[in-house]
Amino acid sequence: MSKKIILGLGLCGLSFSTFAQFNNGEADKFFEISKNLEIYTNILKELNTFYVDPINPGKMTKTGLDAMLNELDPYTNFITEAEAEEFEMQFNGKYGGVGTTVKIDSTENIIIDAIREKSPIDKAGIKPGDIIVSIDGNMVKGKKDEEVGLLLKGAPGTKLSIVVKNPLTGKQSTKEVTREEITIASIPYSGFVDQDKQIGYVLLSQFTPNCGREVRNALDSLKAKANGGLKGIVLDLRGNPGGLVTEAVNICNLFVDKGKLIVSTKAKHQEWSKEYPSSNEPWDVNIPLTILINGNSASASEIVSGALQDLDRAVIIGSKSFGKGLVQVVRPVGYNSRLKVTTAKYYIPSGRCIQALDYTHRNEDGTVAAVPDSLKKPFKTSIGRTVYDGGGIEPDVKIESEYYSLLSSKLLKDDYVFNYVTNYYYNHPTIAPAKEYRFSDADYTDFQNWLIKNKFKYETRSQYILNAVKKNADEEKNFDKIKTEYNALLAKIESEKKQDFVKNKAELQEILSSEIVSRYYYQRGQIENQLNNYNAALKKAVALLTTDKEAYKQVLKK
Repeated sequence: MSKKIILGLGLCGLSFSTFAQFNNGEADKFFEISKNLEIYTNILKELNTFYVDPINPGKMTKTGLDAMLNELDPYTNFITEAEAEEFEMQFNGKYGGVGTTVKIDSTENIIIDAIREKSPIDKAGIKPGDIIVSIDGNMVKGKKDEEVGLLLKGAPGTKLSIVVKNPLTGKQSTKEVTREEITIASIPYSGFVDQDKQIGYVLLSQFTPNCGREVRNALDSLKAKANGGLKGIVLDLRGNPGGLVTEAVNICNLFVDKGKLIVSTKAKHQEWSKEYPSSNEPWDVNIPLTILINGNSASASEIVSGALQDLDRAVIIGSKSFGKGLVQVVRPVGYNSRLKVTTAKYYIPSGRCIQALDYTHRNEDGTVAAVPDSLKKPFKTSIGRTVYDGGGIEPDVKIESEYYSLLSSKLLKDDYVFNYVTNYYYNHPTIAPAKEYRFSDADYTDFQNWLIKNKFKYETRSQYILNAVKKNADEEKNFDKIKTEYNALLAKIESEKKQDFVKNKAELQEILSSEIVSRYYYQRGQIENQLNNYNAALKKAVALLTTDKEAYKQVLKK
């Protein structure tokens, strides 16, 4: 469909008398909208009447709208009535359901993945790894995970009959499950991360309504339990995609005086240009504070970390944040559908914008380039430290995010880790407490033997390239000339692959420990295990707040 044709779908009530309210330029734009809206409507009617096969007008309109919005930024989206519930869940952190996620295995079975502690599905005795056979009589094998999700969600209090199959024995059983309101916790974990219980830790996963109050409650609890007083705070925003700007301001307000400008927005329409100062009395303006971020910390996470960096109130640790400085509002467009539309940009106290990509100036091929370092502008924090715009928040102390090896990625992607842990769970009735549990060397040997039994194979990048060379040589009919060298290289690669399990042992033990602990102690236990056993950024934060306090002070000096 033509971009012009689909331009005006949301303005059905526009009349020519409207033009009197605008200058000539605006009137011309609205005439184009009205004209193309009429063309679009006429084409849709013609297709519905004369096209050889039946059409789906709703689906075609959605396709046209998505094409139109793809010309803008990725955060401006059309939300259909069918998608409204999912959107509300993301916004409010609540939904009616059973408290699980599902995955699809290689044979199109629907597998129970993660389970929330004390959720309806947990109470029914269903376990991760169980295979869902049917839901209320509907056979689910071969369905998409979104379809199964819709069957599981529903009004709290309604009942489900779920037939599941044990992954080891194959025995089927019927479970009666009553849906409840499931709340996704904005703070899945808080506690102490030092031996003396003086350094508090709060993990904030999303900025949902009232999360600022929840952070304050968590801090109050830590202060009351601290051994000899609370000496420092670690606020973990890694992987936090953002949410409500007002909650970001509330969280900043916990650590800065009333009346400090936290963030402002600048928009085309004046009503969307606003300033957000701290408006309450703070929780503590002096306690040392560190904030952890990474490449998946975005939007409201960047407001908190960026504002407290600009105000010289916290030391930011980790890797550069995502770089989303765009403001969205949700507008109703009829029939319970909505338009989430970008209306402004965020600016933090130094005056810098954290937006990394400029969607208004695309390349000829439609791609969007990041702001080059040469065009990034310097700004000053409250005490005069230099910070830069145009690409997220640069941490004060850089600790680059580590990426899994090819071997680990393959084992995770193809569910070898998940399936092994399912077997492990049924063969080990209990394990050590979450904080103490480690996947042992003997367990690691057992894991390797299990992989051999299950015929695990993977192809390294070198092997992929070498096989491509062989294919090309075969096509050119000269493989015999390089056969000896090819076989020698292949043998060398196979030998190196065997060493991959040695080189990546610590990483795989970490992955397996985390997954195993989640089966016994759910999400909270999994977080405890990860915090105590592996975490370079957290260890650096604790060091700055305990044994290396002078380094903390040096960061916050001009």
